[in-house]
Amino acid sequence: MTKYILVSGGVVSGIGKGVIASSTGLLLKTTGLKVTAIKIDPYMNIDAGTMRPQEHGEVYVLNDGGEVDLDLGNYERYLDVTLSRDNNITTGKIYREVIEKERRGDYLGKTVQIVPHVTNAIQDWIERVSKIPVDDTGEEPDVCIVELGGTVGDIESAPFVEAMRQFQFRVGHENFALIHVSLVPDMHGEQKTKPTQTTVHALRGLGLLPDLIACRLIVTKPLEPATKAKISMFCHVAPEQVVGVHDVSSVYHVPLLLQSQGIVDYLQKRLNLPSVHISPQMKERGLSLEARWRELTGRQERLFDSVTIALVGKYTDMQDSYMSVVKSLEHSAFRCNRRLILKWVAAADLEPDTQTTDPAKYHDAWKAVVSANGILVPGGFGVRGTEGMMLAIKWAREQKIPFLGICLGFQLAVCEWARNVCGFTNGTSTEFEPQTEHPIIIFMPEISKTHMGGTMRLGLRPTVFDPESEPWSKVRKLYAGAPKIWERHRHRYEVNPAYIERLQAKGMRFVGKDERGERMQVLELPDHPYYVGFQAHPEFCTRPLNPSPPFLGFVAAASGPQVLDEQLGIQMRSFKPPHPEGAMVDEASLRQDEARPEGEEAVLRSEQ
Repeated sequence: MTKYILVSGGVVSGIGKGVIASSTGLLLKTTGLKVTAIKIDPYMNIDAGTMRPQEHGEVYVLNDGGEVDLDLGNYERYLDVTLSRDNNITTGKIYREVIEKERRGDYLGKTVQIVPHVTNAIQDWIERVSKIPVDDTGEEPDVCIVELGGTVGDIESAPFVEAMRQFQFRVGHENFALIHVSLVPDMHGEQKTKPTQTTVHALRGLGLLPDLIACRLIVTKPLEPATKAKISMFCHVAPEQVVGVHDVSSVYHVPLLLQSQGIVDYLQKRLNLPSVHISPQMKERGLSLEARWRELTGRQERLFDSVTIALVGKYTDMQDSYMSVVKSLEHSAFRCNRRLILKWVAAADLEPDTQTTDPAKYHDAWKAVVSANGILVPGGFGVRGTEGMMLAIKWAREQKIPFLGICLGFQLAVCEWARNVCGFTNGTSTEFEPQTEHPIIIFMPEISKTHMGGTMRLGLRPTVFDPESEPWSKVRKLYAGAPKIWERHRHRYEVNPAYIERLQAKGMRFVGKDERGERMQVLELPDHPYYVGFQAHPEFCTRPLNPSPPFLGFVAAASGPQVLDEQLGIQMRSFKPPHPEGAMVDEASLRQDEARPEGEEAVLRSEQ
């Protein structure tokens, strides 16, 4: 029987439920258990794909093309698993399923209601998805972590709370535990427990009793014993059921912080985990995982050398917009034994107009760019800030500063080359200027122009390296010299085939293409320390113990030529893709297997 751990939150949203859920799953994996995860988002959207990054943070893309909440990225990175779009439940998905059943007559003429029809649909979904293998064992998971987004008491989450109240009886007391994450404010040195008392009282009134209360402190001061005792007394739990999660130097320390407070021992007793059969091989893998994780966090604390990266983006006012990019940089910096210093640069601040309207902001932005060891331009949509991005790309190219362009950054690197090297002065993307004289980047022919949700080129796709690139391509060496690689995509535009010959004639090398050789997917300049662009989003496949290859090469190059040479050697010897073998298939097979959601009415993303 699968064991279920529900992680809910109270007082405020965004206090770290995702990291606590992921950390709990990681700790259970260190004991040899197989762990999966499900995120519940109570919003009405079908998925996260139509939301602006400032609205809900990063849109995370899965192998199957699912556009999901960024917490699924936490799960994949911490648990080293591969999830599907079904691991993200939204109100929109549940209601669509229930209405489709009603239209088919599945309810036999019954009045369709929140209880039992919606709540049963939620429980059935969780039970079905929790049994899908997500790791390289190909076996059913032992434990499923279910994170309930939002805050207990929200009107949107009420059906899900009721569904989980029922679910605890469906699966049995021994197979269901609840971790409730609550804010403990620190007011002038005094830790306040009343918000936690109130949210636990509300939770108990809804029929859910917390087994563990994770007290989130937004300070570096740990939870005091007196505070723990007070919460224990007023929230009807034993002191061992109250754990503190204070601010630490890195989120990668959170699993060890929870472990030190006995969370694993408690869950083993509460869920009778010793009754789950764990093979000797899985126990050995768990011990190895714990040792490598401890080595990672310990090494991180001893880093003295630093590397400075300028992230030139559109959504720098909400840093969760680039969550996976930042994680990829962090993982790469760990591998290179460097402390990451990340400079956030709003791309529009680099443009000449800002020099007139706000000279100080313009000066600070350019100071960050010219002083950086490496320049990164991530993905995005819309015209705002793109001229500033191209100015930063031009600087990196001409000054031989390591550069990495992702999706939009890749496209703008091609536009910058077309303008300043090939002489196409007005070269740009038809996304920005539909009637441009030189359409360097064009709308992909198979993409819908009327619907936004789920209609892009999405999911894990193959890239074939040019055979002539093998002797010199740094990117190819980062993938252990593989002739074909797989990365996740999310885009609507591509390089115009009509300009490719002229771009390459001036020295730009498209070293990676799709299987037909028609779609440009990786660019690299041979005579540059590191100048790489990816149409895909390799940041979605990074792991703390297995960094994304393009990011690793970028951070290594920014750390110095010797570091890059060292990492190229390590990758050639030891790199293994993080994808399951069955997912790395050709494009034709992907097209046959894809089952896109139909009938989605999407709200167009507005550009600020």
